[in-house]
Amino acid sequence: MLEASHNNELPPIPAKRYFTIGEVSELCAVKPHVLRYWEQEFEQLAPIKRRGNRRYYQHHDVLMIRQIRSLLYEEGFTIGGARQKLNGEQSGEENTRYKQVIRQMITELEEVSKLLSN
Repeated sequence: MLEASHNNELPPIPAKRYFTIGEVSELCAVKPHVLRYWEQEFEQLAPIKRRGNRRYYQHHDVLMIRQIRSLLYEEGFTIGGARQKLNGEQSGEENTRYKQVIRQMITELEEVSKLLSN
C-alpha cells in the first residue's frame, strides 16, 4: 500500500461505472474499514448499497475519497476540519470536481501515450 504522502502516485481510475469497496481501497490507498468509517463522517460520501448491503462506489465517490484522503493525510486536517472544509466548499465543489476530473484525464492520457509509444 502507498504511503499517505504519495497521493500523486495513486493509480488512475479505470473507466467503469461502479467500483467495489476492495477496488476503491486499492485505488485510493485506504483500507476498507476506513472507507466505511468515512461514510459515517462525510455526508458527501454515499455509495450505492445493493443486495447484501454491498457498497458500490461511482467515479465521483472515488474522487471524493481521494480529496478526503488528501485533506486528512497530506494537509493534516482533522475529521471535523476536513468535513468543515468540504461543507464550506459546496459552492466551489463543482469547480474542484472538474479540476480533479481534468487532472485524472491528463494522467490517464499520459498513460495511454506511454503505452502507444512503446
